[in-house]
Amino acid sequence: MHKILVAVAIALVAPLLHAQDAWPSKPINMVVAFPPGGVADIVGRPLAVAMEKTLKQPVLVINRAGAGGATGTASVAKASPDGYTILMALSSISIFPVSDRINGKQPAYEMKDFAPVALVTADPTVLVVRADGPYRTLKDFVDAAKASPGKINYSSSGVYGTLHVAMEIFANAAGIKLFHVPYQGGGPAVTALLGGQVEALASGPAAAIGQIKGGKMRALASWSTQRLALLPEIPTFKELGYDAEFYIWSGVVAPAATPAPILTRLRDAVREAANSAEFKAQMEKVSTPISYLDAPEFQKYWDNDARRLAVALEKIGKVEEK
Repeated sequence: MHKILVAVAIALVAPLLHAQDAWPSKPINMVVAFPPGGVADIVGRPLAVAMEKTLKQPVLVINRAGAGGATGTASVAKASPDGYTILMALSSISIFPVSDRINGKQPAYEMKDFAPVALVTADPTVLVVRADGPYRTLKDFVDAAKASPGKINYSSSGVYGTLHVAMEIFANAAGIKLFHVPYQGGGPAVTALLGGQVEALASGPAAAIGQIKGGKMRALASWSTQRLALLPEIPTFKELGYDAEFYIWSGVVAPAATPAPILTRLRDAVREAANSAEFKAQMEKVSTPISYLDAPEFQKYWDNDARRLAVALEKIGKVEEK
């Protein structure tokens, strides 16, 4: 009887082990929970191309936008944990479970639904306005906001998305009220600023650097603890007296139940991609420094960032949309 049970167990496990050994045997979907043009898309597309060389299968970028990134993120949390669906996540992945509870909602996913693969980039956001607008310094902006509470509007990647939370952290620190206009991603939020629909935006440097250097946007301050190497002339909020710090990080995650051998293959693929000359050249082209961390270090970084964001969100509380 014992031998029969062992034989049955082997028969059940063998196909699973074989499937893991053969992985990947078909294309892998990398979900980007935002429209094209934002940080996740700018980093995800060249990373996917570089990963293909290691995995010997296409890595297809799927833009699944909605709810500031929550829709696409939740879809990966619920995906089959077979390694064929991964997420190019932003720091907003840590926001939605907290913000949903603040607003009395059942979270669409929990942090434990994901397994870290690797951190790829980590950039502080930058406060930008149109170069032809009235705000030449952060003092100009804050003074105008205090004179007309709720009149200055800003775009974001969606309610409680990274760009929204960054601006609310700043507004809270400065004691000002701003008018939030959510869009479906960082790309549309940038377009809204350039098109004159809004007056300000918290943007990842990669999505704004070209417009800043091209004279279309003016950067007023960054959410970093030290000045950016890319924009050394731009002061930080902290040096200007505002306790506002925020980073948009990007990293690859997978459904939590993904088998360890597949996660190891994914980790290897991202490490080789992040260190490849091709990917480095692409990131240099969009002025985005690589901040690669393998899964264990990424998990520690992620946990620390999530704790800091949770404190900020509790301070912001429920945000009433106009």
